[in-house]
Amino acid sequence: MTDSATDILQKVRETPVEPGDHDKMSHYAPKHLIMESMLEAKPIRALCGKVWVVTRDGEKFPVCPECKDAFEKLELD
Repeated sequence: MTDSATDILQKVRETPVEPGDHDKMSHYAPKHLIMESMLEAKPIRALCGKVWVVTRDGEKFPVCPECKDAFEKLELD
């Protein structure tokens, strides 16, 4: 994992905006957008495509496998 990828991406938990299992997982998104979403209640898009407003600590939930796969592909590039 590169330092820049670590700085940019962070696990997060979302409020239910879309139905399904994605609401029960932590997702990866650009760190600066996570902070903006938390402070301004703006929706953001995770690497898997999930759109949500960040309101909870993602450490309490399992990582979305689609986000994890996308992040690992970013590391290889």
